[in-house]
Amino acid sequence: MKSQNYLILIVGPTAVGKTELCINLAKKYQTEILSCDSRQFYREMNLGTAKPTSEELRAVPHHFINSRSIEEDYDVKQFEQDAIALLEQLFAKNNVVIMTGGSGLFADAVVNGLDEMPTIESRIREQVIEDYQEKGIAFLQSEVQKMDPDYFEVVDQLNPQRLMRALEVIRGTGRPFSSFRIKKKVDRPFKVIKIGLERPRPELYERIEKRMDQMIQAGLFDEADALFGKRHLNSLQTLGYTEIFDFLEGKYDRAEAIRLLKRNSRRYAKRQLTWFKKDPDIKWFNPENQVDILNFISDQIS
Repeated sequence: MKSQNYLILIVGPTAVGKTELCINLAKKYQTEILSCDSRQFYREMNLGTAKPTSEELRAVPHHFINSRSIEEDYDVKQFEQDAIALLEQLFAKNNVVIMTGGSGLFADAVVNGLDEMPTIESRIREQVIEDYQEKGIAFLQSEVQKMDPDYFEVVDQLNPQRLMRALEVIRGTGRPFSSFRIKKKVDRPFKVIKIGLERPRPELYERIEKRMDQMIQAGLFDEADALFGKRHLNSLQTLGYTEIFDFLEGKYDRAEAIRLLKRNSRRYAKRQLTWFKKDPDIKWFNPENQVDILNFISDQIS
């Protein structure tokens, strides 16, 4: 009889401490780690996406980090297909695999499958793009917040592609984008053990700000400057880069860019927690309590 396969999913906000825990778990179970962090797929984006260090990447095999170029279009549907195919290979070697990241949509795609979205007429899509080009991201944020506050609460509010997608569905169907995200679960050939990591809010925010200072010291502004000529790419419409691009365009000074980087990182962490807290199957731990986490996983597997 074939043994049960287990996918240990570790989620939580940015800077909470997912990487260290996952490496410890991967060593214990002699297995590998899948990243479902959509910002870490891209080779050219290093400092701004808080990837594991080269030493951490060498400690255990990681997948889907540095796997794409910012020039490539790579969406959640492609990720779902690639991740499921890879899991099949990994489970042939080991009945436990770790998956981690802060991108709730990408984690959901692997665990539950994707909701079917309606087909939208091209003229509606073109009008939304035109509105964005004329009125900017603030217009998209305002429209989505007004028409679908539930989705606005969890979406990456700095990513125009996500906002435009929601707005075109709203306009094309007359329904909130969130109403199509019904989580019609698919059957997967593995059991998922869901673990959420959280810390007291002041401690988390302190960690976020300290890590941002370290990123800046390590050369985040230089990295963003090198990518400035490609800032129109969808992959670069993200926290950690858009704030510096605006600084490089002269919209505000460096001190304001740093303030916005920290503020937007705190807001991003809050949205991540909002997303994950809606899942009643996630068991929450402080990442310092690794003994409790290991005991919980052992109980689930046994």
